[in-house]
Amino acid sequence: MTQTPNAAASGTFLIGGDIPVHRLAYGAMRITGPGIWGDPKDRRAALATLRRLPELGVNFIDTADSYGPFVSEDLIREALHPYPGMLVATKGGLLRHGPDKWVPLADPGYLRQCVLLSLRRLGVERIDLWQLHRLDHGDARQAQLQVIADMRQEGLIRHVGLSEVRPADIEEAQRYFPVATVQNQYNLGERKSEAVLDYCTQHGIGFIPWYPLNAGKLAHPGSVLDTIAQAHGVTPSAIALAWLLKRSPVMLPIPGTSSPEHLAQNVAAAQVRLSDHEFETLGKQAV
Repeated sequence: MTQTPNAAASGTFLIGGDIPVHRLAYGAMRITGPGIWGDPKDRRAALATLRRLPELGVNFIDTADSYGPFVSEDLIREALHPYPGMLVATKGGLLRHGPDKWVPLADPGYLRQCVLLSLRRLGVERIDLWQLHRLDHGDARQAQLQVIADMRQEGLIRHVGLSEVRPADIEEAQRYFPVATVQNQYNLGERKSEAVLDYCTQHGIGFIPWYPLNAGKLAHPGSVLDTIAQAHGVTPSAIALAWLLKRSPVMLPIPGTSSPEHLAQNVAAAQVRLSDHEFETLGKQAV
């Protein structure tokens, strides 16, 4: 594939029914240090990657206050503020105690703090898509959902997303606020959220698959994935992303990288048109 890649070719989805974004998005976890802790090893490359996004038609960024913590949001503001034509979504609800350490905290006061500080770091008056990292599984759930509903009513949040939930969780949350997006792990190698994806497809809820490039054994040289990638003139990662895009019209993959070169290779997935046979073949592979 020789043409300049552009995420617009992936099609458009309306977040919450009113914010149009190109379906191939960008996840900003990897512009931090090892263990998603501290500054990136190459700050200049991280900023260059972010500044390349609008040039490649990527207008939807997924980040979180816990990435760094705070590093990802700070870099996004430095590189792209005031975000013309872009949606910067962020998340809250996790404490960070060190590299690769993530501790959910459902306290309503903490969730409000997450939102208020993300507003300050991103330099915006309202977060157009704020996502909760994890629903509480105990007595704090109702208070957790209520404070999110309150912040939405106050105008601090425009749309709300959830992460790692089941259809029943979505329906419970809908009693407090419309659920605009769901972010569950999903990729060629991990498809335990098929029922959730089908639910989101049926109800027009954006599905954001985190860790979208885990293709397992499919990615080795000479594999079906590798063969299809060579036929299309793109990387295996681009084919894995193209498979996700074809899987459902509500799918919004968020591949992450801190390399402008890898970013362009991933965005090339937007132009790939897998045949039904290629799609079905990849989907049936043992992983």
